[in-house]
Order: sequence, then C-alpha cells, then structure tokens
Amino acid sequence: MAPALLVIDMLRDFVQAGGALYIGPTAEEVKPRVAAHVAAARREGRPVIYACDRHRPDDAEFRMFPAHCLEGTPGAEVVPELAPAAGDIIIPKRRYSGFFGTDLDLTLREEGVDELWLCGVCTNICVLYTAADARMRGYRVVVLQDAVASFAEAAHRFALEEMEKTLGCLVR
Repeated sequence: MAPALLVIDMLRDFVQAGGALYIGPTAEEVKPRVAAHVAAARREGRPVIYACDRHRPDDAEFRMFPAHCLEGTPGAEVVPELAPAAGDIIIPKRRYSGFFGTDLDLTLREEGVDELWLCGVCTNICVLYTAADARMRGYRVVVLQDAVASFAEAAHRFALEEMEKTLGCLVR
C-alpha cells in the first residue's frame, strides 16, 4: 500500500483572480506550494489525483453559492500551472467531499492507496469534508498545511484543528 496526493479544487473559479468564487490572495500563495507537492509525488511515483468541482447549470448548490465550476467552462478547469499530466487521475465531483457520489474510493483501492495527502482549497469546505470521508473509510490522512487555503483565516485554522483533533489527520 502507498500514499497518493489528492489535489482538491485547484480550479480557475477558485484560485484565479476573476473566478466566480475566487478565494483571494491566499490562492496565489498556495499555488506554487501545491505545484511543489505535485512535482514531488510524480518524482516519487505516487499517484496524483485531482478532485474537481463540476456542476450542472441547475445545481442545488447554487442556492448557497454563486454559480461556479460549470461543467465544460474554463472556470471548471485546473489552473494551467497545475495542469494534470499523463497518468494523473481526474475525479469530477458535485459536492464538497471528493468521495460523495464519485468513484474516488474505488479508484484509490484499485491503485493500492491507503494514505491520502491532501492539498488545495477550501480548507474549511472541500478539504475538510474530503478528509472526514477519507477517515470514515479507513484511510490515513495527511493534510499538507502549507498547501491548503480558504476564504477566511479563522475558518482555515478551525478546519486544520478539526482535521487534526477530531478526525485524527496528521497536519504537517
């Protein structure tokens, strides 16, 4: 068994200025750190998996948030500096967790993965709920603290503490 890197929602609508739900300046800070983790995982031969928000135009989530990451639009694309390479895996998702309604768990088991290293956005939304679902399925989870970000620092800190103290993730 081996670890995999899970890159969560590093999409134009979240981490590119002008995106529908741009998280702000922390996006610029986190992009090169995520890129470094992606490069390291590829060098070490670990699977790199992208969990990507993809919504239909009538998605119920848009009752809470503005329309974002619409399937087939540039906003739903991984930012160019983190573009998936041949052999990387892309998992589209419509909800916060990368596991909910997707084949992420099946993919991980087929790849022999028992540990997930998480990076991406937003710490207190998609990263947190993916971490929770991973722990409920028995995966060890490492949250790469230097490579996650959110809209608000307080929410970011809360999520890191929740993942560490309640879910038993390693936050490093």
